[in-house]
Amino acid sequence: MWYRRLLNVFRRDHLSADVARELDFHIAERADELVAHGMSPEAAAREARRRFGHTGSIREATQDADLFTWLDAAWRDTRYAARSLAASRGFTIVAITSLALGIGANTAIFSLIDAVMLRDLPVRAPQELVVIDEVGGQDGAGDYTNPIWEQVRDGEHPFAGVLAYGDLSVNLADAGEVRPANGLWVSGGFFEMLGVRAERGRLLSPADDARGCPATAVLSYAFWQSTLGADPGVIGRTIAFSGHPVEVIGIADPRFQGLEAGRAPAFYVPLCAQPVVEPSSGFLDKRSYWFLRILGRLPAQLSLASANAELQAKSATWFRNTLPADWGAENQTEYLTRRLEAQQSLGALSGARQSYSGALMILMSIVALVLLVACANVANLMLVRAEGRQRELAVRVALGAGRMRVARQLLTEGLLLALVGAAIGIGLAYQGSHALLHFLSSAREPVSLDLSIDLRVLLFTAATAVLTALLFGMAPAWRAFRVDPHDALTAHGRGAGHGRSRFGFGKILVSAQVALSLVLVTGAALLLGSFRAVADVDKGFDDRNVLVAETNFRWDDATPEARHEIEREALARLRAIPGVSAAAASFRTPLERKGWNGFAKVPGVTLPRGDDALSWINLVGDGYFATMGMRLVAGRDYSAADRLGGPDVVIINEVAAARFFASRNPVGATIQMEDGPQTTRSYEVVGVVSNASYRSLRENPLAQLFLPLAQQPDYAGTVSFELKASGSAAALRPIVTRALAEISPRATIQFRELEQQVAETLRTDRLLATLSVFFGALALLLAMIGLYGTMAYSIARRRAEIGIRLALGAAPERVSREVLREVAVMLGLGLLFGLAGVLATTRLVEGFLFGVTPREPSLLIGSAIVLGVATLAAGYLPARRAAAMDPMEALRQD
Repeated sequence: MWYRRLLNVFRRDHLSADVARELDFHIAERADELVAHGMSPEAAAREARRRFGHTGSIREATQDADLFTWLDAAWRDTRYAARSLAASRGFTIVAITSLALGIGANTAIFSLIDAVMLRDLPVRAPQELVVIDEVGGQDGAGDYTNPIWEQVRDGEHPFAGVLAYGDLSVNLADAGEVRPANGLWVSGGFFEMLGVRAERGRLLSPADDARGCPATAVLSYAFWQSTLGADPGVIGRTIAFSGHPVEVIGIADPRFQGLEAGRAPAFYVPLCAQPVVEPSSGFLDKRSYWFLRILGRLPAQLSLASANAELQAKSATWFRNTLPADWGAENQTEYLTRRLEAQQSLGALSGARQSYSGALMILMSIVALVLLVACANVANLMLVRAEGRQRELAVRVALGAGRMRVARQLLTEGLLLALVGAAIGIGLAYQGSHALLHFLSSAREPVSLDLSIDLRVLLFTAATAVLTALLFGMAPAWRAFRVDPHDALTAHGRGAGHGRSRFGFGKILVSAQVALSLVLVTGAALLLGSFRAVADVDKGFDDRNVLVAETNFRWDDATPEARHEIEREALARLRAIPGVSAAAASFRTPLERKGWNGFAKVPGVTLPRGDDALSWINLVGDGYFATMGMRLVAGRDYSAADRLGGPDVVIINEVAAARFFASRNPVGATIQMEDGPQTTRSYEVVGVVSNASYRSLRENPLAQLFLPLAQQPDYAGTVSFELKASGSAAALRPIVTRALAEISPRATIQFRELEQQVAETLRTDRLLATLSVFFGALALLLAMIGLYGTMAYSIARRRAEIGIRLALGAAPERVSREVLREVAVMLGLGLLFGLAGVLATTRLVEGFLFGVTPREPSLLIGSAIVLGVATLAAGYLPARRAAAMDPMEALRQD
């Protein structure tokens, strides 16, 4: 082997300090003999060195010799540890499996935290980038209008450069079922300020972002690869975005995946292309269309405080120049008080970070506890194994091996186990992190993260492995320091622990495992109970077998009357489909994670203006409430007579009825909504429906107003058809596609099942519940293994004692009870300390709970019972083995 050959060469030319001193003595002695025979001192020294085969300076080689000697010893320890572990296959498999699961779980969660919260953007000098937000704004970056962005871009600002971007969703299909793609509107200097290069073609420049520009796009590398098959001729060609031609001018650097962790844009389109790509939105001049985020690059010589002082002074003019003319006087006054400031936290940009960072930190805490349980478990197993090797260790010490040398050998075994476990854990982490990403993603809101194992993740895994080895390797190593060769060789079989307390370190570790397991099991019970409470909440509507067909008829040039006529014809055809028991149309569906709200008022009723006074709005057609399973409490439903030109009417829910009318009957009363500056629009209340969830299952019912879809002349050109199926909702898709294509061949349709849409809102709750239950069960299993190993070890040490007691007439049941009594003591101590841990840590998950309290007595008692049953079951087998022991066999072996 090359390593051995290297050491052999080294031993000839680089010697240890002791050998060097010995050689120096012999060389000096030989030189003196040669001088006595008449040789000069210089020649005698050269001849003596040549005689002993060492021509260099011995003392200069001493330091290098010590290093290679240490490497040789480490290599010998590693080989011996590998042979020793291979000989104990059962122990090795259990230990490596425990560590692989613990380290792999930690690495998987950390890789997600790294991707969501820690990884720098692949752009030039990311530390110089700042997010421009409102002073006193809420968590997360604020959105701005294009007029505000143009004021920032063209005005005097303290930054070396600024950029803006906003979300853009398009349909790649010409007709039929939608092929959605998500990209970004970007300012012309977007790529230039970030320092992103082009993979092919060119990127957008400020010259590409001027009013009246042609529609162009830069594609992401992933989109070019996956959707366009890496076609090298795509540059200069046009592709259709929602039916509008856009010219491809370049492919972005593959390392650049946008500015927000979790969202990888497929393409980038300049803001000036809005009239072509989205001709109906007209957002370039709208002062109430909030969709852009703004970033700046802070100059190296300018502090953040100085930049903010200048930014706040300049932004007063920007807000004054962009005052929305259609806002009421009170809102306009508030708007003019707004100011801008810069923040250096780019994490505010990421929706994934805002949504999942708390859950990931909870999971990181859970898997850290699991790793501690695994370490305690392996430490117990190593103690048991080390006790069985007392005679071997004693022989080594008796033959001259130092106690430090023996302890180092045991630590080497622990480190080897940890490194093998870490290597397997990295593979488990790679698979596990991608499985977790699947939990976080949905069809409508995909989460895209770079989960490659980078240097930070590798360093975390290596540090975890070393720390783990130290945690579970110190106990047997410390035991090796106390090995007495005489006692171990003469008392072998009667227990090396003679005279020691029966409640040793191994049992303390078991109690610690029980305590940690109680924390994990209780946390799992809380999160599982919370998930069930959210899933079982009364939604106020029936989501079973409901197919939603979100349809765009591409009616950009159609009149409002023509649009509604198309909708009525489509709805009639859909209701005639076999298997459709009810159908309706609406602008929004429940739990769509989108909202539309406004301030409503009733003459004579005064409410404080604020978020609690907001009413949430939806546009619905006739039959909507019956289709959704919502109960009509009072009044009537909409009919075909509620259309453009007729009296303005509204249906409200019970919360709105209680807010505005208290105990009065609201049917026939009037509600007013703001409809431009200083103007309101009055609606007659014609019905009251039961409460239903609007944005989230966790929120209290909101005040909702349902306006008739057929009375709205200017809503966006997309309508959702809800179809209640008598059988499978998915089976209706092809029939619905054909029916709508007959009405409008250019119509595009995006299907989703309402039940699945509701389930997607529970992603975080389901993730926490599923993983906490899994890791709680894993910790419980490890604790049971640790307890079993400890009790088996204890009985093995006391084999002679138990044999004598049985020989003297002790009842086997009494021996069994004593063993179980020891188990009960460990269990009691573990539950006591575990209860303290539960009370100290359940506050961490309080913000994620719904319908349960952190200190729910029933959950605490249930968790303790589960843990107690599992622990006693693990201790029953050693107790039974002790009771069934043959006294003569035990004494003969002793």
